Amino acid sequence: MQIAILLYDKFTALDAVGPFQTLSGLPGAEIVFVAEKAGPVLDDTRALSLVATKSLAEVSGPDIVVVPGSPEPDLANDTVLNWLRGIDATTTWTTSVCTGSLILAAAGLLKGRRATSHWLALEQIKQFGVEPTGQRVVFDGKYVTAAGVSAGIDMGLTLTGRIAGTEHAQTVQLLIEYDPQPPYDAGSPEKAPAALVERLRARV
Repeated sequence: MQIAILLYDKFTALDAVGPFQTLSGLPGAEIVFVAEKAGPVLDDTRALSLVATKSLAEVSGPDIVVVPGSPEPDLANDTVLNWLRGIDATTTWTTSVCTGSLILAAAGLLKGRRATSHWLALEQIKQFGVEPTGQRVVFDGKYVTAAGVSAGIDMGLTLTGRIAGTEHAQTVQLLIEYDPQPPYDAGSPEKAPAALVERLRARV
C-alpha cells in the first residue's frame, strides 16, 4: 500500500507529519514524500524542511494521497493539479488536511461534494462548487478532508480504522499517546473569544 504525501513550498508541517505518523503503521504501508522535484522542501515557517524522496513523475499510482495545507496554497500550479487529477483515477483514498482541500478543489476533484478545510477557508472553498462543512473529518466517497492542521491526526486515525479496523487504530492512538487535553478551550471559532475570531478573520 503506497501512501504519497505531497510536499510543496510553504506547506504546513503538521498537516503532513500528523497523517504520516498515524498512517505509517498500516499493514504493508510504504510512505513516500513526493514533490515536483525530489529533495528538501521548506515549510511555511521557513525554518523546517522535509525531504521529498521522489518527484511527481516517479509516483503514478499511490493507493492513498495526502495533500497538506498552507497559509498560501498555490491553486494554479498546473503540474501539481494535473498530477492529482491523474493519480485520482486510481487512488483508493484521496485525502487532504487544512487548506489542502482547496488544492483538491482547484483540481476539480471535490466539485459537488461535501468537504471541510481550515475554518478561515470554508467560504473560499465554495467557489469550486464544494459544499463546506464545519466538521473535523469529512468522508464523501473516497475523498477524506480534515479541518485545520491538528485535524490531520484525527483524519489519519479515522482512515486507519476504516482500512485496518478499530483495534488497530486504537493501538496507533495509544502508541502515540494521542489524548488531547488542551490548556485552553479556544480550538474552534465557536469556542474561541469572539474578538480573537474576528481579529483573525480581518487579518485574512
